[in-house]
Amino acid sequence: MPAPGIDVLIRGAGPVGCTLALALKGSSFSIGVLGTTSVKPAFRPIALSYASRLILERIGVWQGLAATPIETIHVSQQQGFGRMVMEAADAGVPALGYVTEYSALLSALERACAGLLIPEKPAARCVVHAEGMPAEAREKRYQQDALVALVRTEPQATTRAFERFTSEGPLALLPFAGRYALIWSCRPQRAQELLALPTQMFLQELHKAVGTRPGQPLEVEARAVQPLALRVQRTRVAPREVYIGNAAQTLHPVAGQGLNLGLRDAWELSRAFLNCADPGDARLLARYAASRRLDMQATIHITDALAGAFLGPSRVLRAARGVALTALDVFPAPRRFFARRMIYGPSALP
Repeated sequence: MPAPGIDVLIRGAGPVGCTLALALKGSSFSIGVLGTTSVKPAFRPIALSYASRLILERIGVWQGLAATPIETIHVSQQQGFGRMVMEAADAGVPALGYVTEYSALLSALERACAGLLIPEKPAARCVVHAEGMPAEAREKRYQQDALVALVRTEPQATTRAFERFTSEGPLALLPFAGRYALIWSCRPQRAQELLALPTQMFLQELHKAVGTRPGQPLEVEARAVQPLALRVQRTRVAPREVYIGNAAQTLHPVAGQGLNLGLRDAWELSRAFLNCADPGDARLLARYAASRRLDMQATIHITDALAGAFLGPSRVLRAARGVALTALDVFPAPRRFFARRMIYGPSALP
């Protein structure tokens, strides 16, 4: 191939692209990030796993990032018995995850990447796609949209998160600076109805859905609706190209795995690059794709199953789900495995 302008071109200046750039900073490779400075988006909460915290610490971005730890997760189903309480101690970590705002994370990464952003596309020995899903990707549109909002309750949120499975989809309340970030998956028509409800009527509907454990909802702001879909790129690699993050897979938000999987993509690719002479070598990229297959497929299958496993009003299915939740609550070994799998990916395997 012709002499390239740089070694690694990263297309996409979002969290995953910036993370890869910072993980490669100081290496022997010349790096460029093709993207524009972001415009502050609407409120978008994200849950970072403890493994993602470790990655962000290693690239020098975690310090100073405002994030609320999740030390406990209470999982239950609406109108059914059974619940599971997962503690950070179950996974042997100080926190199961951390809640921050997408724009805050992106701003911190962009500041750290200031010297790596480029305005034009040069030739490169390897092009890393982190800019979003290509048109040819396979797509499964969920019969759900996500209503996102910021909710104040009495008592205020601390470090406990709530995951509530309803007949229409999962509902999560994540502690965020004394309030809760709400991600409520439901039928698209229902999501639009909730979006349009007057504040007090919305709070009443939320209280009916989540029950009494999170407290009394008092205020809500920043309501927005986002469509939900599973999208998977048909191949992770092409000649001198590789796809990571949302360019490789876009997941349902249940269990908050999408960005965390993308950050693991970026970190593992940086480790592969640091041990090679040519970042676009076909054998290197094939080995990387093979090494990420288990993590990607397992995470996709788990989130896809959770998105639909608790749907429907069937009493029999509700009872079976209750038994499953109770079993996880009673037996620490499977609960620990599940927690570590969600945090670390396949390294949770024995």
